[in-house]
Amino acid sequence: MTVTLEVTVSGGAGRVFAPMGMVTPHHSPVDFALVGAEATLAAEAATGQWVAVAEGAAGPVTFRTRFAEGGPGYPEALFTHRPNRFTTAAEALGAAAEGIKAAAGGGAAGLAAIVTHVADQFSYGHPEERFYDGHDEIPALCGLTEGSCVDINTYLVAALRAAGYEAGYVTGYFFPAEKRGTCEDMHCWVVTRHEGAVQEWDIAHHLKMGRSDIGPGQNPRPGLRVPLAHSMGHDLPALGISELKILSQPMRQAPDGGLDWAEVDIRLTNWPG
Repeated sequence: MTVTLEVTVSGGAGRVFAPMGMVTPHHSPVDFALVGAEATLAAEAATGQWVAVAEGAAGPVTFRTRFAEGGPGYPEALFTHRPNRFTTAAEALGAAAEGIKAAAGGGAAGLAAIVTHVADQFSYGHPEERFYDGHDEIPALCGLTEGSCVDINTYLVAALRAAGYEAGYVTGYFFPAEKRGTCEDMHCWVVTRHEGAVQEWDIAHHLKMGRSDIGPGQNPRPGLRVPLAHSMGHDLPALGISELKILSQPMRQAPDGGLDWAEVDIRLTNWPG
């Protein structure tokens, strides 16, 4: 299957960059192409992930990654905690997570209890101001809070890591079954590893479907998700970028260094089965 991202570019847009895909137990990128501009690569300093960079594009640019089914597993870097303002729990959140873990008896039960607790803190939405804006750490929530998949998973990963669990944050695209190959924007989910058992969690999709029975699994809603990148707080020295929250959809970088999301058409071809 192939993910195609066609970016609209008008005039001198500076750079456009995007991640090229990552390996998981479900999919592996096998080749990549960039059409419509001169291409270079830039590496993320801590995780070793690469982004493709379109330089000086004057028209549409297409990022295209082909995936094979199956893969060796999630990269070890996914589970490595690199402290920054998007990944570090404030003291109150850490204490709350430890308390939930202990009350559940620790182990896998403690992990699941933290996931359930986090789900209870959120209603799904896209607020203009996020609960962690302006904070150097992820604060503890005191009541029901509106949040997107990005916001919910930021809180979940910080809480899990504060309680001593291995957890990571994956970004990519979710293609609903009924659309058979199109979607509107990026999606993200959380991966945990406890005593060798790897599980995926998607609180946001459960909440969007009105479901409170939060459990592990990639697709409470029928469809297909494709991973592009992982982790938060990225440094891309070749582009002069530090602490970029996520790598997901293509981004524009203006000549003055300013960043914004690119206008993109997202498509999946060769739907499996």
